[in-house]
Amino acid sequence: MLDALKTRLAHIADLNAAAAVLEWDQETYMPADAAEVRAAQLTTLRRLSHELFTADTTGDLLDRAAETLDEQGAGLDAALLRVTRRDYERARRLPARLVAELAHAAALAREAWREARETNTFATFAPHLETIVRLNREKADALGYDEHPYDALLDEFEPGTRTAEVARVFAGLREALLPLVRAIAERPAPDDAFLHRRYDPQKQWDFGLAVLRDLGYDFHRGRQDRSAHPFSTTFSVHDVRITTRLDEHFFNTAFFGTLHEAGHALYEQGVDPALDRTPLAGGTSLGMHESQSRLWENLVGRSRPFWQHYFPRLQAVFPENLGDVTLDAFHRAVNRVTPSLIRVEADEVTYNLHIMLRFELELALLEGDLTVRDVPSAWNDRMESYLGLRPDTDADGALQDIHWSLGTLGYFPTYALGNLISAQLFERIRHDLPDLDDQIAAGRFDALLGWLREKIHRHGRARTAPELLQDVTGKALDPAPWLAYVREKYGTLYGL
Repeated sequence: MLDALKTRLAHIADLNAAAAVLEWDQETYMPADAAEVRAAQLTTLRRLSHELFTADTTGDLLDRAAETLDEQGAGLDAALLRVTRRDYERARRLPARLVAELAHAAALAREAWREARETNTFATFAPHLETIVRLNREKADALGYDEHPYDALLDEFEPGTRTAEVARVFAGLREALLPLVRAIAERPAPDDAFLHRRYDPQKQWDFGLAVLRDLGYDFHRGRQDRSAHPFSTTFSVHDVRITTRLDEHFFNTAFFGTLHEAGHALYEQGVDPALDRTPLAGGTSLGMHESQSRLWENLVGRSRPFWQHYFPRLQAVFPENLGDVTLDAFHRAVNRVTPSLIRVEADEVTYNLHIMLRFELELALLEGDLTVRDVPSAWNDRMESYLGLRPDTDADGALQDIHWSLGTLGYFPTYALGNLISAQLFERIRHDLPDLDDQIAAGRFDALLGWLREKIHRHGRARTAPELLQDVTGKALDPAPWLAYVREKYGTLYGL
């Protein structure tokens, strides 16, 4: 029965991969007028996948396989039964009609969001967001929850995590971060004007691709394209793609976006191929996934050893921009702490405040305490409260992220959780690889990637995020390493 179950799960994975290809195309190459027909195509594929997975046949195969295999035992087959059982029971609570409606609403919302962002007209996107909020309330009710409807949505991305726990962690982070942000603001800011000179887009692109190859991203199993919002997507362990966006007058946008998405992609490419076309393929949680992107983007990519190696190369590519810039000046500039409007361009210190803002708005929307119409003003009020900034446009405010247009609520907290996990893992990596800085300064990343592949990537969803974190670091989720990291790094950079 296990072989029959695996065959059925493989067919379901194929349907989901086909839908993902269509979604990737929608963000990269699809002509705008194809939005309606693409919505219909995605609705069909997502509905078929859901119906096939939630059918009684799948449950029967699970039960019969469990007769000869202990679901709580060790090994990949036992893990497959555990994870599939959890996904199956969760999916069975969702009517196929609701799954189809969410897929259709998201496909239309993506195009509306893109137009709204380009034209700075929140009203264009508002009706779509209202539909998505309504459907997510219905989804939470269908899934069920003990304490808060947000728990049901958060559990999809960070299994076992509860809203109250996230709120507690965020409250502690906020208390620690706001004084640090204020202390840094009182110090002279490093000059980063040279990062805003004109950087030829093609040269930016080529430099980013060269670094991707050095990090270990396999272009035989992946590619990079352009999109309005950077993302990574996985169709198979053998096909993992990323996108970035280019800004002619800001170097950081494309390069650090590329490093961030590369972290996600390296995780997916490192999953054991034996897990492909099963529910065990992919990252174990979005918090763990985000830890990989933040690790490569910040802990590696914004470190001084990294730029010891790459800054001379970058100077050679852009001599007119960087010929008069020192390594120290460049390193300080790419680590400049400046409260900013845009999350994906936020510095390490203020980034988590962006996530707290979105988390609070999602809670208010789901609880009915905030209407979609009032989202822009609520967004701007919180931005001013946390970061001292007020967006002049909704494109720089409530319309800047693609996530709501994808039909999801409950996603954003995983970004901040990923920050915390990244530092907790990196603390252990430094213990296990004491010459890590020397390796990075030499442009060698094989030992670091090998450590991540062995400890995290290869397991896919066979191990939970809390299990991996406990096994690897000896601790449950702990904000202390991340807070120690930012205090030490930015205390040094700003002379605190």
